[in-house]
Amino acid sequence: MEPVDVTDPARPWEGASPATRLPEARGPVSAFLFDRLTRPPHDLDPVALPAATGSVEDEDLQIALFACYELHYQGFGEVDERWEWHPSLLRLRDALERRFERDLARAVPRPAPVPPAELPHALGALAAAGGPPLADFLHHRANPGQFREFVVHRSIYHLKEADPHTWGIPRLSGPAKAALVEIQSEEYGCGRAERMHAELFRATMRGLGLDDAYGAHLDRVPAVTLAVNNVMSLFGLHRRLRGALLGHLAALEMTSSLPSAKYGRGLRRLGGDATTTRFYDEHVHADAVHQRIAGHDMCGAFAAAHPELTGDVLYGAACCLALDGLFSRHVMTCWENGTTSLR
Repeated sequence: MEPVDVTDPARPWEGASPATRLPEARGPVSAFLFDRLTRPPHDLDPVALPAATGSVEDEDLQIALFACYELHYQGFGEVDERWEWHPSLLRLRDALERRFERDLARAVPRPAPVPPAELPHALGALAAAGGPPLADFLHHRANPGQFREFVVHRSIYHLKEADPHTWGIPRLSGPAKAALVEIQSEEYGCGRAERMHAELFRATMRGLGLDDAYGAHLDRVPAVTLAVNNVMSLFGLHRRLRGALLGHLAALEMTSSLPSAKYGRGLRRLGGDATTTRFYDEHVHADAVHQRIAGHDMCGAFAAAHPELTGDVLYGAACCLALDGLFSRHVMTCWENGTTSLR
């Protein structure tokens, strides 16, 4: 498949992120929020949210929470940047987060704490449990349209890859902080913009003929994809959840290398060239190293300094794996039924 070149290849990041537009509302809460965000900052009226159900797939609440979080990332073109820290918006976000945390608590069993020295092994055991065979399907059976769907889902994270976990850096100290910085430095291309993982993913999108602009596919992805992303921001933006953030990152790194190899082989099977597959090829090698850094040097050091938080680390990893499992099952079920996994 021929790449679709939409930028100067020598400077692929320039012009890549025009102002993202607010997404479409998916229910009364997001409709209320998006209407107010297009106005100058003002005090928001209280909003009643439905009771927690144990499901993280409420379209209305997930898109509303995603939009609140996005104000801390690239923002939206029609939203005044002063909304980011407006007290009444933070109250609404707090209500959405409390609902999300209750649903997570019902959906994801909390692992028992372990002694700090046993934490790396416990993380590895969680990661080894496996999940739905999405990577195998993409490797051997996916058609071009299905692979494009998968990339659209993943674009919500990969176009800002590493950003949610970077919130953890100022919340750590000592060896755990150094280990997180080591991981994040490679995610950001070790100082070279064209090597940032987000930019490598944009090349994959162009090679598949997809719009690679930041946020371009937000309206196309379902609630489960948003939840996969929202949990990272939830953990990253709250110091009290820093242990869960580290566990989440460790689980990502421990479960990325082998699937990335399969994604790359699947994309080559479909005609992807070296530029289109480079994102996945890079993760095969980088994450094989990162998984040890994340489990031992980062989480192990954090647990030694904060033994009371080993349960939080394991819970963050469990949330990562559980939500990715929900996502994979959604995609596989749709494809097995002959329907799209997108909205």
